[in-house]
Amino acid sequence: MSCDLPNMNFPLQLAAETVIYRIFYYINRSGNGNLTLRELKRGNLIDAMQHADEEEDINKVLRYFSYEHFYVIYCKFWELDTDHDFLIDKEILIRYGNHALTYRIVDRVFSQREDKSSEPSLGVLVCVHLSSWFKCIDLDGNGILTRNEMQFFYEEQLHRMECMAQEPVLFEDILCQIIDMIGPEDESYITLRDLKGCKLSGSVFNILFNLNKFMAFETRDPFLIRQERENPTLTDWDRFAHREYIRLSMEEDVEDASNGSAEVWDESLEAPF
Repeated sequence: MSCDLPNMNFPLQLAAETVIYRIFYYINRSGNGNLTLRELKRGNLIDAMQHADEEEDINKVLRYFSYEHFYVIYCKFWELDTDHDFLIDKEILIRYGNHALTYRIVDRVFSQREDKSSEPSLGVLVCVHLSSWFKCIDLDGNGILTRNEMQFFYEEQLHRMECMAQEPVLFEDILCQIIDMIGPEDESYITLRDLKGCKLSGSVFNILFNLNKFMAFETRDPFLIRQERENPTLTDWDRFAHREYIRLSMEEDVEDASNGSAEVWDESLEAPF
């Protein structure tokens, strides 16, 4: 396989553990490792389990159980974890996405995990969602993102743009763009509630600490925009995982073909993505 799975039993165990990580990360908001009845009622786990029971193709169950999602997570982790000890440290995470993340946000990710006494392992890469990014940016932990906090993280983005000889975008302009995108109740700060009510909330974090995605957002492909409009229920992660799974599967087919163990790839069979 393209990401060199060690053996069949181990990946199945890891797949199950990844599903559990995802469930607890999204539903167990207290982070105490115990799901309450209230959390179950507020979450979508029961609906996802019913969907998994009724659906023959597990990859159509996008919440938690998709094998495609697990495969992409595993391969991305395996590519980063070059010594294959199943631990991700700061220096390794910095390399993610061709050094997409800033040093400041990586430091915050690990400081948040240290506060919870968690090992820096697969969980770092698996599920860092909206509320987690919010906590990373919220330096004083008061539940709001201020101008100074956002500027602190954007400063490194600005420096990276200058180093890459790209035209820098001043923070004042970025702040206006963020306010327009989010439309917060109070324009002097942003709350988690403001972000949850906006479909572009993920783009705010990309602007602040992911240069690759920030530049991609600034030069968005009209084809991808049309896809988003046609499938509004899909998340950015759903689209990314689907693209990556197709790419990884094609690489595996090419590898098998080169070894004489599979038929040559037929372009007519490629998914229209």
